[in-house]
Amino acid sequence: MAQVPDFVSLNGPDNVGKTTHLARLAERWDGFQPMGAVHEHDPEPWARVAADDYARWWFERSTTVELTEMLLAGHAKRAAAREVGRTGLLDRGLPMLLAVAIATCVVKDGLTAGEAFKTATGIAGSRAAAPETSVLLLPSLDAERSYAVTSAREGRPWTGIYPAYQKTLHAVLLHQADHGSYTAVVDCEDRSVDDVHADVLDRLGLSPLADGGPR
Repeated sequence: MAQVPDFVSLNGPDNVGKTTHLARLAERWDGFQPMGAVHEHDPEPWARVAADDYARWWFERSTTVELTEMLLAGHAKRAAAREVGRTGLLDRGLPMLLAVAIATCVVKDGLTAGEAFKTATGIAGSRAAAPETSVLLLPSLDAERSYAVTSAREGRPWTGIYPAYQKTLHAVLLHQADHGSYTAVVDCEDRSVDDVHADVLDRLGLSPLADGGPR
């Protein structure tokens, strides 16, 4: 990498391999700092809403403002935890968090994707965001196939509102990809984990060799 970024985020729907590839990145260089998900850095509000019925709160009781603000607050606290001189590895970066808020807003409030996009980005406003190199992992560049792949990997049927949310999320992610919201997009369809990881390394400007550095 010509210049090591402050943050690298891996993004994508459930079961696309974010955790696997983040772990492999962390293993190759100690300059990477695994930072996990936003709720790990702001646990109190997430524990509070999860105490009763987490899914019901998320898709019924929460407001779009409340959910989006919680996601953004956790993201800011996570960014603040980065150690000087290291590159933070993020499980879902800012573009993905906005995609989650947008998809939730669509299925919960009955808005169009365009209306939900304006709502979520309006809430985010112009607040400063730490620069990140964001990589989007997609099971397929077709929304229906993308959903089919990840739902099959779940091992049990998604129920209630969750299938509609996931289908919407896949469509939102593809829309973001088409509009340049991510630094790089990796198509994972019919590819091995090793092949996808080599592509991730390439998009990050990293050598595929385990040389102990971010070269």
